[in-house]
Amino acid sequence: MLEFRVDGMTCGGCARAVTNAVRSVDDAATVQVDLASKLVKVGTAADASEVQSAIEGVGYDAERLAA
Repeated sequence: MLEFRVDGMTCGGCARAVTNAVRSVDDAATVQVDLASKLVKVGTAADASEVQSAIEGVGYDAERLAA
């Protein structure tokens, strides 16, 4: 499981945008978004840097947290 701190998420639309970005890399990924803590947990076989780039590509600052 990958974990990212994602700054800039404020609403359900943000959560959907991040989820869709992750699924553009891996359409079978599981994505859990917690708006209050700004944490996104991703279950995927994709490379962490690809997932991070996808999130950043839709306008959010993403930082991978240590596993």
